[in-house]
Amino acid sequence: MYKDKSVAVVIPCYNEALQIGKVVDNLPHYVDSIIIIDDKSKDDTVSVVKEKAKENKKIELLIHEVNQGVGGAIATGYKWTLQKDYDIIVVMDGDGQMAPEDLPAILEPVVSGEVDYSKGNRLFTGEAYRKIPKTRYFGNSVLSFLTKIASGYWHIADSQTGYRAITKKALQNIDIDRLYKRYGQPNDILINLNVYNFKVRDVPIKPVYNVGEKSSLKIRKVIFTISWLLLKRFLWRLKEKYVIRDFHPLVLFYLLGLFFTTTSFALSIRLVTLWIINGYVPSTTALAAMFSFMSGSQFTLFAMWFDMEANKNLK
Repeated sequence: MYKDKSVAVVIPCYNEALQIGKVVDNLPHYVDSIIIIDDKSKDDTVSVVKEKAKENKKIELLIHEVNQGVGGAIATGYKWTLQKDYDIIVVMDGDGQMAPEDLPAILEPVVSGEVDYSKGNRLFTGEAYRKIPKTRYFGNSVLSFLTKIASGYWHIADSQTGYRAITKKALQNIDIDRLYKRYGQPNDILINLNVYNFKVRDVPIKPVYNVGEKSSLKIRKVIFTISWLLLKRFLWRLKEKYVIRDFHPLVLFYLLGLFFTTTSFALSIRLVTLWIINGYVPSTTALAAMFSFMSGSQFTLFAMWFDMEANKNLK
């Protein structure tokens, strides 16, 4: 128990035989249950966890017969904790990259009732730029910006960190089976939370690298798949939150922004084609392209501003 709230820690694992023992041993005493989900590991993860379970009765091992991805493993853990009625559910990775000493800071705003969901942010300090591999740092920055737009939580950064805590109430409102099954789940869950106006907060945590972890994450592949996920879920959020539940004019601004941006792109192609064929640019075409571009930019920026204002109290 942490301040009279029951706490369960969900740990997704895939080939973490070398690290999972250390992760379990370093968890604080106030953690009530440790749910480890083996996502069809190819190493001795299951054997290591079973040995640890003999020493630590808090450990519950759930085994996937088919690999579902890290998001699928977390979803399994989430459903198990809801059945057991825990107050706060924390997610930590099994690779040792999430410092247990940061757990109180993650828990505090959720346990106190200030927010419904808290997550770690490794970017608050200058350590992140020095410790995180540069390719990952760049990819994280891009996805964090796109997640701000897609989720409506403009005050949130470091969207890819998996270190987070959520209340039972917030988790009960999310369709867990619809959550993304792979590395984009932290982004997806933020979008779901925003639809229901749950409060979210970033908590500074220290970046931990070079502790023996082995990552299967491929940035070049993931950045495109998650970007596509964010686009689809962004459109879903606009429909659910600003059309179905309560109409907001920002939807019209986004539509106008899309219309004028598309028009400016088409006019630009026409402009270049005429310049290549005829050797000159018609002034009306150039003016129309410029007007469409400026209108598209302004409508889109105003839509983002409206979205920011609508969600400014969700901190």
